[in-house]
Amino acid sequence: MKFYTSMPKSLKPYFKAELDKYRTESSIGNIQIAWNHLERAHIIGQKYPYAHTFVHWKMLQFGIKIKSGKEIIGQIPRLIFGGVKSFVGKIPFGNPGGANVPPLKPFPIEKGLQNIFAKAGIDLI
Repeated sequence: MKFYTSMPKSLKPYFKAELDKYRTESSIGNIQIAWNHLERAHIIGQKYPYAHTFVHWKMLQFGIKIKSGKEIIGQIPRLIFGGVKSFVGKIPFGNPGGANVPPLKPFPIEKGLQNIFAKAGIDLI
């Protein structure tokens, strides 16, 4: 079993860029676009415990901001267990992380994100 601890340096700029875009779009009220960037950050960071947990924390805050009980309740178990699942390498690849999708269901990774992983030299599986 492989244990994942920290995000590779080659991937960090892409993760940070998605979070920066989330903050920018959220601050100007583009809620749907902001959420999309959080989902992308989740997919990029979900193999790495700190990044995975951090994105679920941001998703919980987002749920509070938009007053979505479903998102708030849905993020609590993801926040608690997501990082642990990352640490032991048991994550559903491509899952966008929101409460609107099953937490253990893998999803296809969109081409743009596949390109990010390729540029960073990261194997998807």
